[in-house]
Amino acid sequence: MEIRPGLHRIAAPIPPRFIAMHLFTGPNGALLFDTGVDDSVEGTLLPYLAEHGIDPGSIRWVVSSHCDFDHTGGNAALKAEVPDAQFLAGAQDELMTENLEVLIAGRYGEFARSDGFDDPPETTAAIRSSTRLVGVDRALTGGEAFDLGGGRVIEVIAAPGHAPGHLALWDASNRALAISDAVLGDTVPTADGDPAFPPTYRDAARYVETIGRLRGYDADLLLTAHYPVYEGEGVNAFLDVSLAYTERIDRAIEEHLRGEMTSLQLIRACAPELGPWQPEAADYLIFPMTGNLERLAAAGRIVEGRSGDRRTWRWAV
Repeated sequence: MEIRPGLHRIAAPIPPRFIAMHLFTGPNGALLFDTGVDDSVEGTLLPYLAEHGIDPGSIRWVVSSHCDFDHTGGNAALKAEVPDAQFLAGAQDELMTENLEVLIAGRYGEFARSDGFDDPPETTAAIRSSTRLVGVDRALTGGEAFDLGGGRVIEVIAAPGHAPGHLALWDASNRALAISDAVLGDTVPTADGDPAFPPTYRDAARYVETIGRLRGYDADLLLTAHYPVYEGEGVNAFLDVSLAYTERIDRAIEEHLRGEMTSLQLIRACAPELGPWQPEAADYLIFPMTGNLERLAAAGRIVEGRSGDRRTWRWAV
C-alpha cells in the first residue's frame, strides 16, 4: 500500500512470517529497499507494481538493507526485469550479498565450529532454494543520497548491529525511517504476531549505537521488514523496547553465568526468562547473547576461553 506520498510498503509472504519491501518513487525514478526472496518478485512485487500503474523500469536503484537471504534473495529475479537498475549494498555486507555460499558459511554458519550451533539442514536447503544473488554495482557506507526529483531525496544511514553493513533510509519529506532489520524489538514475530524467534542482532555495542542514531531523526514513521508500521509515539516506543532487550540479556548473563560455561549452556540457562520461544528457536539467542558477551569481554568483565572444541565464558577475576 502507499502509506505516504511516493512511499509504498509491499509485504510478501515468507511463511510463517512476511517480508516488507519499501518503494520510494519520484519524478526522476524509484528506489526499492530489499527484494525479499526469489518468489517475492514475481509473486508479490511485480503484481503490486502492475496494480498501481508503476513501470518496473522506473526502478533505478535497488538497495539491499543487509545480506540476509530474505532481503536479497529476489535480487536476480528483479535484475532480470530491470537490467539497467543499480544494485547497491552496505560495504561490509558486500561479499555476502553477492555470494550465497559465503553468506551461508559466514552468516548462518558462524557458530558451527566455535559453539556447536548451526541451522538444521532443511533450513539451509530452503535458503539455497529461495535465494538468487547478483553482483553489487556499488557499495554504500552511509551518507549517500538519491535524488528522486521534485525535491525528494532519500538519505542512506549506516545502521550496523544486526549485520555489519546494515543500512537504513531516511525519507525527510515523509519523516519516515525505513530500517528493515536494523532494530528488532524483543522478539521477531510471525505474520500473525506470535513470537517466532529472538531478536538476532549480532554486535551489541554497534546495535545500541544504531538505536541512538535512529532516535536522533525524530521520525514520525518507522518502517521495518517484519513488524507492523510504527507511527508517532510508537516509533520511540519500539526503539525503547529494543534497547531494553539488550539490557535484559545483560541481566540474564549476570544471573546465570556461573563458573565456565559454553555459549549454549548459558543460553539454555537464560532462555526461559528471555522469551517465550520453543527450545529450537531459543537457541538463536546465540546471536544477541554472543554480542553482549563480547561487549562485556571488551570491557574486561568477562574472559573468553575454550574447553575442547567449544568456546567458553567466565567472569574475570
